[in-house]
Amino acid sequence: MTNVVVIVLDDLGFAQLGCFGSGIDTPAFDRLAAEGLRYRRFHVTALCSPTRAALLTGRNHHAVGMGFLADLPTTHPGYTGRIPAGTPTLPSLLRDTGWSTMAVGKWHLLPRGERTAAGPFDRWPLGLGFERYYGFLRGDANHWAPELVRDNGYVDAPARPEDGYHLTEDLADEAIAMVTAQQQAAPGKPFCLWFATGAMHAPHHVDRSWADRYAGAFDQGWDVWRDEVIERQRAAGVIPEGTEASERPPWVPAWDDLDDEERGLFARMMETYAGFLSHTDAQIGRLLDALEGLGVLDDTIVVAVSDNGASAEGGVVGTSNEHRFSHRLPETVPEMAALADDWGGHEGYPHYAWGWAWAGNAPFRLWKRYAWLGGTRVPFLVRWPAGMSAHGEVRDQFGHAVDVLPTILDACGVPIPDGLDGASLRPTFDAADAPAPRATQYFEMLGSRSIVHDGWKATTDHVSRGVVDEEEFGRRPRLRQGPLGAVPPRRRPAEVHDLADERRTCSPTSSPAGRPRPSAPGAALADSWPRIADLVPPEYPRRRQAPTLPAGGPYPARPCPWWSAAPPSPFSSTPRRRG
Repeated sequence: MTNVVVIVLDDLGFAQLGCFGSGIDTPAFDRLAAEGLRYRRFHVTALCSPTRAALLTGRNHHAVGMGFLADLPTTHPGYTGRIPAGTPTLPSLLRDTGWSTMAVGKWHLLPRGERTAAGPFDRWPLGLGFERYYGFLRGDANHWAPELVRDNGYVDAPARPEDGYHLTEDLADEAIAMVTAQQQAAPGKPFCLWFATGAMHAPHHVDRSWADRYAGAFDQGWDVWRDEVIERQRAAGVIPEGTEASERPPWVPAWDDLDDEERGLFARMMETYAGFLSHTDAQIGRLLDALEGLGVLDDTIVVAVSDNGASAEGGVVGTSNEHRFSHRLPETVPEMAALADDWGGHEGYPHYAWGWAWAGNAPFRLWKRYAWLGGTRVPFLVRWPAGMSAHGEVRDQFGHAVDVLPTILDACGVPIPDGLDGASLRPTFDAADAPAPRATQYFEMLGSRSIVHDGWKATTDHVSRGVVDEEEFGRRPRLRQGPLGAVPPRRRPAEVHDLADERRTCSPTSSPAGRPRPSAPGAALADSWPRIADLVPPEYPRRRQAPTLPAGGPYPARPCPWWSAAPPSPFSSTPRRRG
């Protein structure tokens, strides 16, 4: 029986793990890469709630009502903020086939009016298929003093900040305890653990000792650091050798143009973020070590992913309190420099300057909330020794969040429901040249839109409101020269060249080998692909209970070694006992 662990990090950029080129110390994630696979063309939705809904359902986020954040539901189809009743989810499908299901960490799939102690609870973790839950329901949390939930009720944190409490450590403790108790009570029964950290979302909270490990490591600034990361990415095969990196956009200041006070403050912001990431990695390491100690790690498929690219919500100069951006209250560098000595400590709620988000998504454009690759392409790791022979390799197949559910079900031998938008990536585990399971995928977030089809990608230039500094884009040089950018991802993986620009002469080599360059990329889909606003979520059937063995898993087609005789009929009212 195959166990499942899904690790979901928050606001982590494509280039921020050590195994994806950052140089930041992340040995646990590097272990997953060395003993498993890295996917360099894996995508998400550019925002947290929509990606989590896609991961859990295998359906595009609009199809399950999560076109935007769950906190802000609307009456428009696709943007209700509510996963429809009866939608099959990863935990419900596994639970009904004999798996124990546990969720720990961030949820963020509830409209704000459904987060109270009065419920309703049908979209809380236990309502969507998990049997146990510990974590927080909102989009972010104070890592020193979070608002915590256990199962269907609010609880106090087990310790206070002054006693050394930290949320990520607490979540790791709970995840280890849940799996340990489950395996002690039912040895060999398979489990599914959803482990979603609050990191790396702001606030970037971590003990100063972790940030001090990186003292001076970012003094060279985001321009130089990004160039070094890209060289490591090329050397490791994380990006193709000939990848041309996108240039620094004009709204990200050149490091050399900053004064000493700005450089010192911005470097400390990144030291804190790097320490926060290494601390998070250490908790992932504890979890992997615990699974190994229980003797279940190699029979477990471990998937690790970020919900979107690095976040620029701190704005040009960052902030000591990330919620200031939503209240349109900017800060000055001198104000924040006075707080830099305790950046990441108990008194603040900090977010770094957006130059580090741009660098953290190297070599791509932009960041979280946009359909450009900086918002949608993220690290994706899979480790499964019992089910794959390849290790330490990089895969190039296109993948998306909706592909995770069918991939896991395929690995577990559980039937994949009809009507999913995703497809299994399992054939790519042992075959580097296996075809990608799908050729078309759309993206839409806050009006920023793109589509991938048959090796081409078209992206629009839409700037949403909500982040004051981003709103200045309209008064600065445009994101691009023109409303539509079109690129063949395999040949131009960083979206550097716009092939739809009529003012530029494109050579025959601008299109993927053997494919004509369309006069308007994606035009063939224009009449057949529905407008996002017209998408109506389908009706989902009520889940059905499946007969299972006492030790978990479906009844096998032939006798199992732990049964003294043939297994009883699944329709028998008194199943035969083991032994």
